[in-house]
Amino acid sequence: MATTSDIRNGMCIHYNHDIYKIVEFLHVKPGKGPAFVRTKLKSVTNGKVLDNTFSAGHKIEEVRVETKGYQFLYSDGEWYHFMNTDDYTQIRLLESALDQPGLLKEGEVVSIAINTEDGLPLSVDMPAHVILEVTATEPGVKGNTATNATKPATVETGAEVNVPLFINEGDKIKVETEKGTYKERIKE
Repeated sequence: MATTSDIRNGMCIHYNHDIYKIVEFLHVKPGKGPAFVRTKLKSVTNGKVLDNTFSAGHKIEEVRVETKGYQFLYSDGEWYHFMNTDDYTQIRLLESALDQPGLLKEGEVVSIAINTEDGLPLSVDMPAHVILEVTATEPGVKGNTATNATKPATVETGAEVNVPLFINEGDKIKVETEKGTYKERIKE
């Protein structure tokens, strides 16, 4: 059994007859009253996100997980197929198990947390940033770098990302996977 002092981002716990992943947490020590931990939990089975507050010292049941590297192979609609980079075994996951499936391109390596008790995959952690090529957008105009105006652009995976006005088709951009936002243009 773990306590609230052991809480960290990415930790999986048993809570309300389900397995939840801790997305974010904050230890709060108010000037008056006992300390507590404010958490944001995401269900690994149905994707629901809920806010919960644990009192300091509260016992939580941690789920033992093993994280392995998997390479994304392909998607056949609702299923996403991955291959273990160590022993080449393959698994498939539903689209709902991924946070940003539209930003995942073939060959990308992700970390998948697997429950050690039953061998089932719990969550997929994508890299912090991915580099994607812009396949469709309105033409950019030279000199449009001073404002924060954006336009929609379709990237090679089919996802739509808002980009600055100076981005053209064929440009490579770095996209933050957690929020799905444009970070910078990559020069080759």
